[in-house]
Amino acid sequence: MATDELAQKLQRRLLLEESGPEPAPGGEEAAAGWGAGQEEEEESRSSMFASADSELGAKLSRRQDINDGTARPRQAKVFNPYTEFKEFSRRQIKDMEQMFRLYDSGKDGYIDLMELKLMMEKLEAPQTHLGLKNMIKEVDEDFDGKLSFREFLLIFHKAAAGELEEDSGLMTLAKLSEIDVSTEGVKGAKNFFEAKVQALSSASKFEAEIKAEQDERKREEEEKKHRRAAFRELKSAFSQ
Repeated sequence: MATDELAQKLQRRLLLEESGPEPAPGGEEAAAGWGAGQEEEEESRSSMFASADSELGAKLSRRQDINDGTARPRQAKVFNPYTEFKEFSRRQIKDMEQMFRLYDSGKDGYIDLMELKLMMEKLEAPQTHLGLKNMIKEVDEDFDGKLSFREFLLIFHKAAAGELEEDSGLMTLAKLSEIDVSTEGVKGAKNFFEAKVQALSSASKFEAEIKAEQDERKREEEEKKHRRAAFRELKSAFSQ
């Protein structure tokens, strides 16, 4: 008796395995609901895996670009020039920052191609359009086509370390600046600023031009005020 019962159970199990899973309790509607829930769960799982695969693929692609040299690792948002460029004194970095801000006419924290062009012209060392692009390219770590303050400091870092060509635009810029890193005994910075006198002369001339422009703007503002006052008086005379 027990043997027959066991045989029936085994036969029923074989039939269930051949025909698929046993319907859920509650009839066809419950079974349909159970099947829909399974499908939603499968779709959710597939979507999650697809999203993860996409994110992983993007990370691997960026890593490959970095390895190929077509992209740079993201720099930390906090940049401390005093700890990163320890070869320079605080006074030198302050002087570099002042010079950077002087030529950052757009006040956006960058020196773009046109600002660099004006800068080299003011230093009486004009460059061709291609020459200016090559200057930026040599220190442009994030490939945005302009110089951040960190990249600006890299010019002096490379010059002091002897990593710039003698006739390059960046070396010309470094020589014509007023930041004399050779006084700190930086390696490779011997006779770094042969054009010191010329740089001082150029800087003085540039400051004089800035002051002249400011005086001219003040004069124009005063003239506008006088013209407006005269117009109001004339209008008042006619309205009486």
